This record gives sequence, C-alpha cells and structure tokens, in this order.
Amino acid sequence: METFHFTIDEQQSGQRIDKLLSGLMTDVSRSRVQELIDDEHVMVNGELVKASYKCQASDNIQVVVPEPEPLEVRPETMDLDIIYEDADVLVVNKPRGMVVHPAPGHMSGTLVNGLLAHCNDLSGINGVIRPGIVHRIDKDTSGLLMVAKNDQAHDSLVQQLKAKTTVRKYKAIVHGSFEHNQGTIDAPIGRDENDRKKMAVTDKGREAITHFRVLERFDHFTFVECQLVTGRTHQIRVHMKYIDHPVAGDPKYGPRKTLPINGQALHAEVLGFKHPRSGEKLIFSEPVPDDMETLLHGLRNHIY
Repeated sequence: METFHFTIDEQQSGQRIDKLLSGLMTDVSRSRVQELIDDEHVMVNGELVKASYKCQASDNIQVVVPEPEPLEVRPETMDLDIIYEDADVLVVNKPRGMVVHPAPGHMSGTLVNGLLAHCNDLSGINGVIRPGIVHRIDKDTSGLLMVAKNDQAHDSLVQQLKAKTTVRKYKAIVHGSFEHNQGTIDAPIGRDENDRKKMAVTDKGREAITHFRVLERFDHFTFVECQLVTGRTHQIRVHMKYIDHPVAGDPKYGPRKTLPINGQALHAEVLGFKHPRSGEKLIFSEPVPDDMETLLHGLRNHIY
C-alpha cells in the first residue's frame, strides 16, 4: 500500500480532482484515479469527494493506493447449461444473476470459474481473467454466449463480431407502447459524461445500431425482439431508454416502478456464427427463462 500527499496551488485551482491527480501521478491512469475515488481511497482536507470535485488552492489531498489483488482464477464446479461444444467452441446459456468473468474483488462464482472446471482448453488471448471469453452479456441478462476453446477459434469469432456477420437476437419486455411495429435505432453510444458507470447515446460515442420488432403488446408494456448489428456495452438497454421504452426491471436505465423481476427482462435468445474451423453456419436458440415467461403470463392476463 502506498500513500501520496499533494497540496494544491493557485495554478492547479479549479481543476477536476480526477484529471489533476492523473497528471500528478504519472503512472496512474485517469480511470484508475476515478476507481480510487469511488472506492473511497482519496480524501481532500480529510473528507471524501467525488471525481467531479473542483480543487481549491491550499487543498490537502491524500491518495491511498492499495496493493493489487493477485489475479488467480480458480475452477469451480457448476451446473452449467452447455448448449453446444466441440474442440473449438462452446455455447452456454447463462442464467440471470451470473457474472461472466472475474474482476478484482469479485473472483469467484462467475461463468469463467465454472468453465475452467468444465474444460481446461480455453483460449488464452484475454489472459487469466477472461479465458475463452469473446463477448459478454450483462450479469442480470440471461442467454446465449459463445466461448473460444483455442486461440485460432478466438481470433475467428472476434473477426466475425468486427465484420458484423454474427447473429445476436434478444427478447425483451419494455415499458410503454410502440407507435411502429418495427424499426432501427442508429445512435452512437459512449460513456455517460455525468456518470461514468453508465453508458449513454452521445455524439462522442461509437457507432451503435439495433433493429427492433414488436412481438406482443400489453396495457403498459411491450414484448420486443432486438437484433444487434454492433455490440456496444449495454447497447439494447441504452437504446431502449433512448427511445423512451426502457427495459423492464433495469435498475440502471429504467424506472423504479416496474415489473417484479430480479434484473432486467432481457434474454439473449438467438446466437449464430460461422464455425471457426469448418466454416459451417451454426445457429442456436434458447427460449426466454421461467422468470420472463411468468411476467408474460401475468401481462397477458392483466395481472400487472
């Protein structure tokens, strides 16, 4: 553990503390500084502050940088729902509530822990934390995920994602009624400037395209299919909020008054890609899980 102390002068006054510290601590990135602030390792005049705090002359800043946790990921036996597996790829149906890969402070109970116990031949391109992981779905989103079992397969699947040739269709229950039966949302997504833990539609973002199709209409909700063209972080959740139809149960982008589900009512139902070795087109489909089916039953019977 290292502790740093800084006193702010007139020239530095008025700067955001995260930007200032990333300049003063040359081997620490701004995102790392923001993490230290969020984790309450930064104090100004003995008080905790936010990353947006504007420094004042004579401020005394203390920064405590904890020792990095050892990055050891241990296999954990789990009852994984493996849909398909061969020597190159694996397709798994991830349950809602499961994190895809470990992170410092959360090193167990993830899909990767389970995969390591299931097989020992995952690709190593993404290192010890994310072996085999080509793409992710959020913790509280359920559904299909493709996993690479060697580096050749990993490279192939990543190139297919970049070329936008994979098929990724989701089912979602969203708030409100749609005026149109189908449409396309073409709106760039990037980090929310007001809350770095969120994504948002922003001119500074990267290209993001989602096709949607109405499947069923209810009193105050709609059941939709969303097809990803691109794969930005939280893309469907952000795009649905952007068109005023946030996903039901979404704690980050949706309203508090919503349907009774533990996490967003979003399921990765269809996954298609070209096999990295044979070139065969593979497509997999898994119906929505029981919790979403229960919500649909309730909506059809006007319970919600």
